[in-house]
Amino acid sequence: MTRFTVLAFIAGFLGVVCFHQPAVGLLHAYGVIPSAPYGTAAVPPFSVPQWFSASFWGGLWGIAMLWLFSRFRVRGQWWKALLFGGIALTLVALLIVFPLKGRGINLAVFPIGFIVNAAWGVGTLVFARLMLPGLTPVDNR
Repeated sequence: MTRFTVLAFIAGFLGVVCFHQPAVGLLHAYGVIPSAPYGTAAVPPFSVPQWFSASFWGGLWGIAMLWLFSRFRVRGQWWKALLFGGIALTLVALLIVFPLKGRGINLAVFPIGFIVNAAWGVGTLVFARLMLPGLTPVDNR
C-alpha cells in the first residue's frame, strides 16, 4: 500500500467525520431527515457503528476520487469533488446499495444524498490538499 493510498483513505474517512456527518446533522436539525448524525447502531457484518462504516466507505471512495484527480491532474478540483461526491456516491447508494439492503430505488431522496455526499467530496479534498500537496495542479482554475 502506497503513502498516497493511505493518505487518500484518511482524507475520505475524515471527510465523512468532519463534513458528511455535520451535513446530516444540519438536515436532521431542520427536520429534513429523521436520522441523526454519528449513528451508533451496529452495521452488519462486523457490527461496527454506522458512522464508522460510513467513514470506512468514505475512505475507499476517497482513494478512488483522489486517484482520478492525481492521475488526470484535474482542474477545477473543488467543483469536481463536489460533483463527484454529490452525483457518483449518491447514484451508487440509490441504485446499488439501497436495493441490496431491501430499500428499493427512490430517486426522490437524490437531493438529500447530493447534499451530504457533496459535503463529503469537498471535505475529502480539504484534507487531501493538507496531506497531499502534490495533488494540486499547476493551474487550478
